[in-house]
Amino acid sequence: MLTDSEAPSDAPLDEKVVVWSDDVSDLNPVIESAEYAYKQTNIVQVNEEGISIAARHIHDKLRAESYSPRTWRTHPLHLVPVEPYVASEPLNEPVLNWIFLISALNFSFWSSREGQTDRYGVEWQAGWNDSGEVRTLWTGYWSLVASLNRALHDDGIPITDPYFYSSELHCPDSLIASVFRPASQCSETIPLLQERIAIMREVGFILCNSFEGSYKGFLEEFQRRHNGQGTALDLVKMVTDTFPSFRDEVFYNGKRVCFWKRAQILVAETWAAFYPDPTVTDIHPFFPGIRGHAIQDLTMFADYRVPQILHHLKLLEYPMSLVRKLHGGYDLEPGSKEEISLRASSIVAVERLKSAILNMISDESTGAAHEISSVLIDFFLWDLAKKLERGDEKIDGIETADILPAHRTRSIWY
Repeated sequence: MLTDSEAPSDAPLDEKVVVWSDDVSDLNPVIESAEYAYKQTNIVQVNEEGISIAARHIHDKLRAESYSPRTWRTHPLHLVPVEPYVASEPLNEPVLNWIFLISALNFSFWSSREGQTDRYGVEWQAGWNDSGEVRTLWTGYWSLVASLNRALHDDGIPITDPYFYSSELHCPDSLIASVFRPASQCSETIPLLQERIAIMREVGFILCNSFEGSYKGFLEEFQRRHNGQGTALDLVKMVTDTFPSFRDEVFYNGKRVCFWKRAQILVAETWAAFYPDPTVTDIHPFFPGIRGHAIQDLTMFADYRVPQILHHLKLLEYPMSLVRKLHGGYDLEPGSKEEISLRASSIVAVERLKSAILNMISDESTGAAHEISSVLIDFFLWDLAKKLERGDEKIDGIETADILPAHRTRSIWY
């Protein structure tokens, strides 16, 4: 949604939300927005030499690890759909609702107590297939996932059902607060709890009143509108049109800048979760083409973790003034010049990284170009950042920069 400060001061109130029309270009406006904001802010810089070096490294790692959209299914906290996909399969509707709610609440997990044992965390088992005898402390993004899983599995609370979480009668604020309760040793609570509750009420109300009370109903309406030929970008636009809390936009120097982090990640998670086994079928249940290859229209998801790893890989260069702020733990205000520069430059860098990898594949004639997308690169970089954070992996073979603290912006957008 746009706040009054984000919209042009002379715009009438009813013009502050931009709605897509049928004649909008097929180009993802996030790409144009990022290029504009990158040049206008002129703070964080993309290192072209770093692009070519990192492209080779990431290309080789993707191949060596057989990293693919199906890697999504290997994360132990992910609720995995039944396959092959059948629309009437009753177990898949809860999976879709789970993906939707997690994407709606996928923001602001950084902690001022980073690295300390009492930062916000949630205790749950090691995964859906775990016995649950030993509890694991989940932090960051995984604390959100563990919270919802714990509510569903341990507490019997239908927290991902839009009919339930949209109702203040059946699901009061106090119950939602208990779903996100921290582990006993944690001194923090989940950030922006009231904002999360407000978003749950908003998106739940819209789903229940317009889409038969489920994300599945939303996807069915999407397919009806596009005669079964809707692309990933079409779905992103429908999400941002429909749900104000997914409309991640600001105005900078009088121009609308779209980042659409959570809208794109909702579509990307839907794509990855239901990405078909290539030995069985090429048909994606929600997107036409080879395993939904139109996902290539989407960008990376501009957050605070991926810029950190992009800088570490020397794809991004920061001025010393920004480095000092990051080391000093300063908060960057949402919509500030530095914050916009970090997000925009990350999108630009990954788009160029994708192009470099595609060129390599073309030169090598490996025939795997349809598998490379900014979405897959983002997934890989985010997983890599978490492995580095845990000390499970280190980057060898290329020169890297020191890992800086991630930038701190408290926001519902990422």
